[in-house]
Amino acid sequence: MRYVKDFLFIVIFAIFASLAIGVNYVMPSYRTAYITGIEVKRMDKDGLISKSNVADGPTRDVYFVYTHAPDNDSSVKVYRDEDTRWGFPFYFKFNSADVAAMAQSLEGDHLVQIKYYGWRIKIFDTYPNIVSIKPIMKAEEVSSPIVSYILYILILIGFIVSIQFVRGWFDSHQKTHQK
Repeated sequence: MRYVKDFLFIVIFAIFASLAIGVNYVMPSYRTAYITGIEVKRMDKDGLISKSNVADGPTRDVYFVYTHAPDNDSSVKVYRDEDTRWGFPFYFKFNSADVAAMAQSLEGDHLVQIKYYGWRIKIFDTYPNIVSIKPIMKAEEVSSPIVSYILYILILIGFIVSIQFVRGWFDSHQKTHQK
């Protein structure tokens, strides 16, 4: 019975860790930065189109926005600006060209707040996707991802309740078999 209980704890942990990772990837985050450049690249389902990766299907333009942190010029970050359209995650974003134009107009000494989702994973050549850009006056004006915080709290509560339920179920099951 001990092995079943331990196995259930591992499964519960894996489920709730997956939920937390999903929330972290899908829900928006905010960053203050200066925009240092913007570039558009033609891509297909296999990535950047080049001599070694010839376009073999529908292609799309993907904008890349280059930034650096306001307090550290060496802290650079690259974002992609791509429409999500009707796909997952459901941001229903159809304005990547407008966001790229906004980024280009704010390039230089304008401090901006970037709302984005996703992660930068270098080995897979993935970039966080910009949802919106807005100019701000100082770095303290950055929004907080309140919905993400609420979801993390709900996931933590669900994890604790699930662990207590399994523990209580096994404890009551053990007591009935001891009598």
